[in-house]
Amino acid sequence: MICAQKSKLPTFRNTGNPLVKDKFTADPAPLVYDGTLYLYVGRDEYYEGQDTAGGGKEFNITEWLCYSTKDMQTWTDHGSVLKPTDFKWGVGESWAAQVVEKDGKFYYYVTALAGEPYNSRVVGVAVSDSPTGPFTDPLGKPLVSDDMTDNGPRGWWNDIDPTALIDDNGQAWLCWGNGTCFLAKLKPNMIELDGEIQVIDMPRYVEGPWLSKRDGTYYLTYASFGKGKENIAYATAPSMEGPWTPKGELTGTAENSFTIHPGIVEFKGKWYLFYHNATLTLDGHKGAIGRRSVCVDELHYNSDGTMQRVEQTQQGVSTSR
Repeated sequence: MICAQKSKLPTFRNTGNPLVKDKFTADPAPLVYDGTLYLYVGRDEYYEGQDTAGGGKEFNITEWLCYSTKDMQTWTDHGSVLKPTDFKWGVGESWAAQVVEKDGKFYYYVTALAGEPYNSRVVGVAVSDSPTGPFTDPLGKPLVSDDMTDNGPRGWWNDIDPTALIDDNGQAWLCWGNGTCFLAKLKPNMIELDGEIQVIDMPRYVEGPWLSKRDGTYYLTYASFGKGKENIAYATAPSMEGPWTPKGELTGTAENSFTIHPGIVEFKGKWYLFYHNATLTLDGHKGAIGRRSVCVDELHYNSDGTMQRVEQTQQGVSTSR
């Protein structure tokens, strides 16, 4: 019997920002597990007519990709690990997502466009026994749908950009929202909300929340209104119950991109801020609102727990010059 060997996955070296240079990528979501950093991104894809589109149609994300590294320099490309059409209610468009691990299972919280009877952006969840999948839908329906939240005139895309965190008491939380920042507890099974949906009032909040914790302090980092474009701001709290105290801006706006999206993680003693800009040109197509590129720079903290402002660099965390 001849046993076929598993094809070796492609790798690349970090040569500075943008990190990924052979695809347009957006909405970075890092996860550290068992000595490896996994980076989940949405793949921005070009289509004819994209540059004149509006109302959210500028974005064309039909799959989520995964990359991994053990040293921030050599990265493995795991390719597509989940698509919105992997959900039976998904109709083929996706936005930001995040993976979290609990008890050896991996929960992928995603933004996707749902068909009948939802016809709106929703938050879904998929589960796997591996950080690289395969991921399957345990619910057969969205975790959060438009009938569960009220966002006034923003309507059908208030339920986007989920982020999740398990606090020091073992309680899991889900945060999401465009225009309004929603927060809810998750049941121990990680696939159902537990109790009422709360609203956190954050100054100039737009979208893209990210939950993290460090030395007993909880951080809510998010895309906020900047000077004509989004920048990154954050707030802190002594627990996920609050109160949340705004701390101001963490970054300026992203180069050539209206949007920006934080992803924060500690890896091997250093903290990193992942985000995206739109500086990459690929196949003759320049970066644009729907053709973005994931970047990473180091994140540092002051002695009082506040974050030091992050300057977005071309060097990134690469050792190349």
